[in-house]
Amino acid sequence: MPDRFQVTKTDEETVLDYLQDESASGKLLGDTHDDLQDSRDVHSAEENQKSTIDPNLYLYDDDLETRPHISTFISSIANYENTIPAATDPDAKPSPPSARMGTLIGVFLPCIQNIFGVILFIRLTWVVGTAGAVCGFLIVLTCCCVTMLTAISMSAIATNGVVPAGGSYFMISRSLGPEFGGAVGMLFYTGTTLAAAMYIVGAVEIVLTYMAPWASIFGDFTKDAEAMYNNFRVYGTILLLFMGMIVFLGVKFVNKFATVALACVIFSIIAVYVGIFDNIHGNEKLYLCVLGKRVLKDIPIENCTKEDPLLFDLYCPDHKCDDYYQNNNVTRVKGIKGLASGVFYDNIWPSFLEKGQFIAYGQNSVDIENLGGQSYNQIMADITTTFTLLIGIFFPSVTGIMAGSNRSGDLADAQKSIPIGTICAILTTSTVYLSSVLFFAGTVDNLLLRDKFGQSIGGKLVVANIAWPNQWVILIGSFLSTLGAGLQSLTGAPRLLQAIAKDEIIPFLAPFAKSSKRGEPVRALLLTIVICQCGILLGNVDLLAPLLSMFFLMCYGFVNLACAVQTLLRTPNWRPRFKFYHWSLSLLGLTLCISVMIMTSWYFALIAISMAIVIYKYIEYRGAEKEWGDGIRGMALTAARYSLQRLEEGPPHTKNWRPQILVLSKLNDNLIPKYRKIFSFATQLKAGKGLTICVSVIKGDHTKISNKAVDAKTTLRKYMTDEKVKGFCDVLVAQEIGEGLSSVIQTIGLGGMKPNTVIIGWPYSWRQEGRYSWKTFIQTVRTVAACHMALIVPKGINFYPESNHKIGGNIDIWWIVHDGGLLMLLPFLLKQHRTWRNCKLRIFTVAQIEDNSIQMKKDLKTFLYHLRIEADVEVVEMNNSDISAYTYERTLMMEQRNQMLRALGLNKKENSKVVQTIVDHHYDAIKTASKVRFADPTIEEIQHHDSHNEEKRNSIDSDGPESSETPDITSNKDESTEKADENLKSSVKPDEFNVRRMHTAIKLNEVIVEKSQDAQLVIMNLPGPPREVRAERESNYMEFLEVLTEGLEKVLMVRGGGREVITIYS
Repeated sequence: MPDRFQVTKTDEETVLDYLQDESASGKLLGDTHDDLQDSRDVHSAEENQKSTIDPNLYLYDDDLETRPHISTFISSIANYENTIPAATDPDAKPSPPSARMGTLIGVFLPCIQNIFGVILFIRLTWVVGTAGAVCGFLIVLTCCCVTMLTAISMSAIATNGVVPAGGSYFMISRSLGPEFGGAVGMLFYTGTTLAAAMYIVGAVEIVLTYMAPWASIFGDFTKDAEAMYNNFRVYGTILLLFMGMIVFLGVKFVNKFATVALACVIFSIIAVYVGIFDNIHGNEKLYLCVLGKRVLKDIPIENCTKEDPLLFDLYCPDHKCDDYYQNNNVTRVKGIKGLASGVFYDNIWPSFLEKGQFIAYGQNSVDIENLGGQSYNQIMADITTTFTLLIGIFFPSVTGIMAGSNRSGDLADAQKSIPIGTICAILTTSTVYLSSVLFFAGTVDNLLLRDKFGQSIGGKLVVANIAWPNQWVILIGSFLSTLGAGLQSLTGAPRLLQAIAKDEIIPFLAPFAKSSKRGEPVRALLLTIVICQCGILLGNVDLLAPLLSMFFLMCYGFVNLACAVQTLLRTPNWRPRFKFYHWSLSLLGLTLCISVMIMTSWYFALIAISMAIVIYKYIEYRGAEKEWGDGIRGMALTAARYSLQRLEEGPPHTKNWRPQILVLSKLNDNLIPKYRKIFSFATQLKAGKGLTICVSVIKGDHTKISNKAVDAKTTLRKYMTDEKVKGFCDVLVAQEIGEGLSSVIQTIGLGGMKPNTVIIGWPYSWRQEGRYSWKTFIQTVRTVAACHMALIVPKGINFYPESNHKIGGNIDIWWIVHDGGLLMLLPFLLKQHRTWRNCKLRIFTVAQIEDNSIQMKKDLKTFLYHLRIEADVEVVEMNNSDISAYTYERTLMMEQRNQMLRALGLNKKENSKVVQTIVDHHYDAIKTASKVRFADPTIEEIQHHDSHNEEKRNSIDSDGPESSETPDITSNKDESTEKADENLKSSVKPDEFNVRRMHTAIKLNEVIVEKSQDAQLVIMNLPGPPREVRAERESNYMEFLEVLTEGLEKVLMVRGGGREVITIYS
C-alpha cells in the first residue's frame, strides 16, 4: 500500500488532539466529549473495532456495523437452499439434505406418469366414437390447451426467483398473497389426495374386471354393484398400505418403482401404435352382432343370425315379434376394420345421444328411439352426452402437470427443471392423445367405439384388442399406469401440505410442518393416507371425480391469474428467465379454466368456489399476516393510485360527504395515549364509514428520539386495534407541539383522501397552566378553520359510553347557528352504531323576541322531513333580559385575573401556583359549584409538569378543574398572592365586549342545563376563536366556553368547515 494511504498511531493522536481543540472552541458539531481522557477512551474503543475492518473500507466503517460486506452478501445468496426454513432448534441435529433430482427424473417422468391414466385406455375410444373425429379432436385439444397455457404461466413464475418446496402453492401464494395461496393450496392438496384414492380404486377395477374376475371375495360383482364396491374397499385398503410404505421409504424409492411402472406404460402405448399399423387391414378377433343398425350385447357371434332360436325367443315371446326385429336383418360386423378400410369417414361427425336412446348407425329416429318400450339386449346410452360434458369427462386425463413442481424442494435447479420438464411432458402426452383420436377413429367401427363398457364384445377392452402382440400388454400397462399415478399423488400431496404448514398461514396445520431425520414429511404423509383411505371407503368415488377436477382447474386458473397480474402490473421484481409468455396467454388460460369448470358441472364449480372462499376468509381472520410482495398488494396499490387520481379531480359532492377523521391524541410521559375513549368515540362515529387517521405529536428532535416515535406509533396502533378503529396512525416529532399539530393538519392525507374533520380534546387544565396551556388549543382551532375543515371537541370524554355498550335516552342538538349541517349529520352517524342506536334525537333552536317561534318550529320540521331525519323539535324563546349582577361579577373576576397575571410577570411555575389560588378564591367568593363534579385523572401530572406544558392541548378526557374537587387554599400566601387578593376586591367596571359574551354564555347555559341536563349527549355549536391574537382575548374565550358548558356531563362542541355536508336532494 502506498505510504500516503498509511494511517499511523502518531497521525491518529494528532487528529485526536485537533478534535479536542475544536470541541473546546465550539467549532465542531456533534462532539460530546468533555475532556481529553474521554476522547482517548472512545478513540481506543473505536480503534479496536476498526482493527477488524479492511483499511480500504474505513470510510464505510459505520455502514459495516449494520450492513453486510458485499462478499458476505453474495456468499449468502450463492449458498441459498431452496427449501422453506423451519423453526430452528439449537439442540437439534442438522437434518440431512433432501434428494436432488434433475429434469428427467424430477419433473418429466412424474408428469408423464401422472398425466397418462386409465382414461387413455378405457374412455378415450368412447369419447372419440360419441363426439366424432372432429369434435373429439377439439375436446382433447381444448383440454391440452388449458394445461399448456398453464404450464407457460407456471414456467414464467417458476423462473422469476427461487422456488422452494410447495411448487404450485408457493407460486400462487407469493404471487397472489397468502389468502389465495392457502385457499387454492388446500383445495389442490385435497384434490391430489383424493385423486390417489381414485387411482387406487381404478387399479383394483382393472384387475377384477379384465385380469382376474375370480379374485372377487364378495361374489359375482357383474350382477351386484355393492359387491364390486366392497371389493374396492378391501383391495384398495391393502394396496394403499403397500403404496404408503413405498412413499414412506423416501422419494428415491418412489422414483425407482415409478421408473419401472412408467416403462411399462410407455411400452403399452407403443404397443397400441404398433397394433394399429399391424392391423391396418383389420383383424378377425372382434365381431359385433347388429340388428338393423342397432348393436346387440350378450350374444355369442355364432348365434348372430335371425333364424337362431336364441334371438327369436328373445324378440318373439309368445310368437309375437318386435316390429324392429321383424323389419330388419341381423348381421355380423367386424369391430376392428383398420386404417385401410376407410372407416374414418364414418367416425368424422358426432353421434350425441340422450339417456335411454339406442346406440345405432346414424341419427335416424327410427333406429335410435325406443318406440316399442322394451330394450331387449340392445345397448342403450347410460347418460346424455354433449360436447361440454365430454370435455369434463376427458379433462382428468390431462391433469398431473403439477407433479414436478410439487416436488420443487427435491430438485437440483427448480427454475430450469420445472419449465423444461413440464412443457416437454405436456407436448409428449398431447401428441399421444391427439394422434390416438385420429387413429382410433380410423381403425375401429363406430358402434364399437360408442360401446362404453365393451358389452357387445363380451366386456373386453377395445384398446387391448388393438395392441400388439396381445391384450395383456395393455392390461398390465394400464394397471401400472394407475398405480404409478397414485404413487406420484401420495408423494406430492404430503410435501404440498408441509409447505403450507411451514408458512404458518393456517395455525392448526403447524404439527405437519416437521420432517423426519431423513427429510421426509412423515406426519403429512400419515394425514394424506388417512384422507385417501376415507376416499377408498366411499367405494364409488366416481361421484367425487367432477369435484376433484374443479380443484385442479381452480389451481390452474390461479396460476394463470398470478402470471397475468404480475405481467400487467410490471412490478420491478418481475424478471422471469422464461421469455415465451404473454399476459394475453395467461388470461386465455384463465378463461378456459373457468369455462371448463362451468361446462363440466356448474354446481360442483360453485361448491369448489365456496370451499375456497371459506378457507380464504379463515386465513384472513385467523392466519398470520404475511407480506410477500404479492400481486394482490400490487393491484391494491394500483387501484388506490387510480382512485386517488380520480378523487383529485374535484371536491366530493354533498351527497358523498362523510367525515374523514383526523384524531389528535396526546401521549403521556410513557408514550401511551392518555385518553382511550377518544378512539371509542371515533369508532362509533365511523359507523358512517370513511377514513380515520390517528396522530400524536412528540416534542423533541427527531434525529435523537426516532426510536421513541416508533414505539409510540406501535402503542397507538395497539390502542386503535383494541378499540376497533379502522384506519391509520402516525407520530410526528416536532420542536414545538403547536407547530407540529399545525403541520399535521395542513399536510396529512393524500390527494382526495385528506381528512376533513378534526377531533381534538378539551384542555381541562388551562386555568392552572396559564397562557401556554390554551395557546396550543386555540392555535389548532384557528389552523383547522384556515384549512376549511370541521372541528369536533368532545368534553367529558371519560363519561362517553364504550363501543360494546348500548345506551338509551336522548341526544340533544342545540342548533344556534347554521354551520353546514354538521350538527344534523353527526348524531345521525352516531345512531348508525349500536351504542347510540336506541337514543332519540331532539333538536333545539333559539328564537329571539322578534322571531315567530311557531313558524320556526314548522319550518324546522319540514326541513328535517326532507333530510329524512327523525327527531323531536323544540324552539326555545330567549327574551332580551337585563344583564344580571352575576354576569358583571363573573366578567370582572375574569378580567382582573388576566390583569394580575400580566402585572405579576411570573414565570411559568409560579404562574401555575398563583392561578390555582385565584381560581379557588373566586369559586369560594361566588359560591357557585358546578352541577356536575368530575375527577380529572391528569391533575397530578399537571401539577408536576415543566416545559412540556404546551403538549396539554391534545388532552382528551374528563371535564376541567373548574368542575374538579377544589383543592385546599394555600394558607401561607406570599406577597404576590396577597396583592392579587387586594386587587380582586377593588371595584373596576368590566369591558362591555366581555360582558355581552359572558351574558350570552350564561343565558344559553341556563337554558341548555334546564332542557338537556339528563341527555346522554349534548351537541352544540363551537363559537369561533377571537380574531385578535392577544392573551386576554384568548383567555376570555376559554372562560366563555367553560361557562357555556358548565353543568353538562357529555358535551360535543362542533364547528363546521364552511361547506354544506347534508342535502335534501336525492
